Amino acid sequence: MSELHDECGVFGIYKNDEDINIVDETYLALYALQHRGQIGAGIAINKGGNMVYYKDHGMIPEALPEFELNRLGTGNIALGHVKYSSGEAVDHENLAPLVMRYIKGQLAICMNGCLTNYHELRDELNQGAAIFQSNGDTEIVSYLIARARINSATIEDAVIEAVNKLKGAYAIALMSPSKLIAVRDPMGIRPLCLGKIGESFVFTSESCVFDSLGGEFIRDIEPGEMLVADEQGIHSYKFAESKKTALCLFEYVYFSRPDSVIDGVSVAKARQRAGKLLAQQHPVDADFVCGVPDCGIESAIGYSMESGIRYATGLIKNKYIGRAFNDRKKNNEYLMRIKLNALKHNVEGKRVIVIDDSILKGATSKHIVDLLKSAGAKEVHMRIASPMFMNPCYLTSDTTPKEDLIASRMSNDEICSYIGADSLGFLSPESLHEVAKECKLDFCDACFTGNYPVDITDTTRADKYSHKIKQ
Repeated sequence: MSELHDECGVFGIYKNDEDINIVDETYLALYALQHRGQIGAGIAINKGGNMVYYKDHGMIPEALPEFELNRLGTGNIALGHVKYSSGEAVDHENLAPLVMRYIKGQLAICMNGCLTNYHELRDELNQGAAIFQSNGDTEIVSYLIARARINSATIEDAVIEAVNKLKGAYAIALMSPSKLIAVRDPMGIRPLCLGKIGESFVFTSESCVFDSLGGEFIRDIEPGEMLVADEQGIHSYKFAESKKTALCLFEYVYFSRPDSVIDGVSVAKARQRAGKLLAQQHPVDADFVCGVPDCGIESAIGYSMESGIRYATGLIKNKYIGRAFNDRKKNNEYLMRIKLNALKHNVEGKRVIVIDDSILKGATSKHIVDLLKSAGAKEVHMRIASPMFMNPCYLTSDTTPKEDLIASRMSNDEICSYIGADSLGFLSPESLHEVAKECKLDFCDACFTGNYPVDITDTTRADKYSHKIKQ
């Protein structure tokens, strides 16, 4: 069970069907994206150029109560967003969509990603007397678009001018008074795709949304591409040539739902392949294989298929506790006890192989081993469906500083001793690329190798994304 948190999911719909309620569709889409963010959620509706919105903290039912959705009414374009905090303060101003008024009317925008030149851009905008309400990347992007729009003939030109100033990772969805726009960063670090519900166009972070809504996946948005939906249809603009692509490998390891297809590769298939490779690299005799819910399950199935050792349930997850529960936790140990339990009937007296997606600090893995052994497991062999996580991520996720990552200061044997397992094996860095070898893009594996696809020169911003701050 990873301690890594993704930073958001985006959704946008341009209505072409009279019988579609875009508020309902957006609400249900955010449920399908709930795994990408559980700190807050929001919906913005475009009513012929007039935009109304509601956003709040919590998971979908808490953040978007029915009476607020009814107040939104209906419209022809909608945006939705689920948020998990990065280094940003988790106050209301950092929730999305961000809706603003500027020289050309209104603009609504939401984003998934991190800008590595955040402070450089913010300082530049401060010199122009910009007044900020948040410490988020989204507000920076909105200011750049608003400023570019003064001298641009179209919103498309303004967006292209603005995003060409951005460095880092981003998947952006925004709406102008008459258009829905999606933009993916030139390296494709964050996922973004195009689909349809009936004849209505949809942009979103993951393809599982189309399945949930009974829609149709059309294609992934290309790195460096902007798509625009309007009354004439879909228009594509290539604003940057992709000399290098770097899709975050953690989309396959942890972030994405297993029923999603990211840049041509099934997430479930990639995780099963990781499990098969683990079985080849780290075989061990045992009575059964189990996965840590939820992201270790597919890899455990793959390990079982390759090894011939039966798959069974060893751990039960309380599915009614989300990250919002953190607000009321007594401490991390208490939270872990509530969230996860061992199935004693299956575990007692058995040699168990348990598969998890990653190890960051090591506390969760130690707790899992303790759970299984307390339930009577004879042996617990931990297998991890990714390499040793040794470096902070500054582009896609909220991670701890390098010194807190257990693999940056302990060897495999030392980690094994710390978590109390009988053996421990990680997937090799080389084979991680094999789990999604059919992918259309190259990968970012910096959290495992330290090879970042962009220069991390804004050290203050790097610190910001490694530590929660309050402002």
